[in-house]
Amino acid sequence: MKLVLFSQAGGAVAPGLLTGRGVVSIAGAVPADGAAAPMDTMRGIIDGWDRLKPALQDLEANGEALDLAAVKLHPPLPRPGKMLCCIGNYWEHAERQPRPLNMFLKNPDAVIGPGDTVVLPEFTEPWVFHHEAELAIVIKGPAKNVAPQNWRDAVFGYTCMIDVSARGEARSTWRRGSWMGKSFDTFGPLGPCIATADELRNPNDLHVRLWCSGELRHDYNTNDMEHAVPELIEHASMIMTLNSGDTIACGTNHEGLGALQDGDNAVIEIESIGRMEVHVSDPLKRVWQRGVYMGENSTNLAAVAAAEANTGAKEKSSMAE
Repeated sequence: MKLVLFSQAGGAVAPGLLTGRGVVSIAGAVPADGAAAPMDTMRGIIDGWDRLKPALQDLEANGEALDLAAVKLHPPLPRPGKMLCCIGNYWEHAERQPRPLNMFLKNPDAVIGPGDTVVLPEFTEPWVFHHEAELAIVIKGPAKNVAPQNWRDAVFGYTCMIDVSARGEARSTWRRGSWMGKSFDTFGPLGPCIATADELRNPNDLHVRLWCSGELRHDYNTNDMEHAVPELIEHASMIMTLNSGDTIACGTNHEGLGALQDGDNAVIEIESIGRMEVHVSDPLKRVWQRGVYMGENSTNLAAVAAAEANTGAKEKSSMAE
C-alpha cells in the first residue's frame, strides 16, 4: 500500500491511500483524535499497522476514491523525529574500495511535500545549491542494535527524498559541516507517499531518477550502494534507538549533481514508490551553469548525455563529500 497525507480545498489534513483510482481516505479506519498532529497520525498508523492492515486493504480495493487533481498531497512524514542521511554511499568515478559508512542528522523542520517550494537562502557567499535524489527508509520502531539478518523488522516502508544541499567552493560544504548546509528550511522534500515494505521486492534494486526543468540529472540504481540497506539499519541502530517515523536517507550518486536555481522545477521518481515534483525560488535570482557534474569514468552516462545534448555543459560543478 501507499500511504499519504492529503487535504481538500484547504481543509484539514487526513490520512489516505494512493491508488490507481485516486486517493482513498482512511480517516474512518484509524484511531480518531481530532487534536492529533498529522505526524502523530502517521506514526500511529505505523505502530498499529498489523491491526489496521486488513481494513486498509479493503479500503484500497473498494473505498471511494478522490481524483488526484482534486486533492493536495502533503509530506507523508511532516516532521520525522530523526532524519539520518548517508554521506556519499554510492560507487562513483571508478572507485574500487568502499568508503567508511558515515551519516549526519538533517533538520526535520526542513521537510516539505509534493508541489511545495524550495526557497534558497539569501546569502551572498559563493555557494551553489544542489539536488540529491535519494531513497529514504521509513522506520518501524523502537529499533535498537538490529542484527543484519533482522533488518526487515525495523523497516515500515520507503519514500523519496531530495536532499537539497548548500555547498561552497571546491569540495567543501558550507561551514564544512554537512548538516548545516543541508538543514535550511525547505531543504528536505519528502514524498509523495510511504510505500509499505511489501510493495518493494528489493530496496537495493530500484531505479532512481531526477529531472531539473526537464533535464535528466540523477539516473542510477540502488544496487550500486557501497553499503546496502541492511547495513544502514544495523549501523544506525547501533548508535541510537530508531523510532517509528524516523527516516534514513540512503545517499546518492553524486555524478548526477546539478544546481537548483530560481524558477526550476525538480521531479524525483523512484521505481515502485512514485513521483514527486517541487519548485525552486531564489529571492536573489542567482544563476549557475546548468547540467550535471561530469566526472572522469562517469557511470551516469544517460544523465551526462542528456545534459550535453540539452546544455553543452562541459565543466565540473562543485562536488559533495
